[in-house]
Amino acid sequence: MTIAYVGIGSNLDEPRRQVLEAFTELDRLPHTRLVKKSSLYRSAPMGHAAQPDFINAVAQLETGLPAERLLAELQEIEARHGRKRSFPNAPRTLDLDILLYGELSLDLPSLKIPHPRMHERAFVLRPLLEISPELQIRFNVRVDQKIERVDG
Repeated sequence: MTIAYVGIGSNLDEPRRQVLEAFTELDRLPHTRLVKKSSLYRSAPMGHAAQPDFINAVAQLETGLPAERLLAELQEIEARHGRKRSFPNAPRTLDLDILLYGELSLDLPSLKIPHPRMHERAFVLRPLLEISPELQIRFNVRVDQKIERVDG
């Protein structure tokens, strides 16, 4: 079994509900269980600013799925939630990203682990370190976004 961390975000169609449902669906993945979940955080959008704020969280999973299969399962969950990939940083009903997958380092066109931009995103780092403060982040962390913790 491998410990994996998944970033969760939503800013459309009741974002809080989308994130809470994602926690439940992650726990139902084959050969996977939800170990920990962070609080929910509100953050301003990055890139395309003309959209609603996001609700974000991080889930810690214990999984027997290989990383690429986990990605496929996450994309199926996104699709069930109506995720559309219209343009980069577009508004979305649900976004699920593999942040870390054990000690794996992977650089494929479809999957990069560790997530290549997580060190620039307070809405990833703060919930990640909330649930796993012992993690050693191996990046030069450069974050200046404001985020706010909201009730789960």
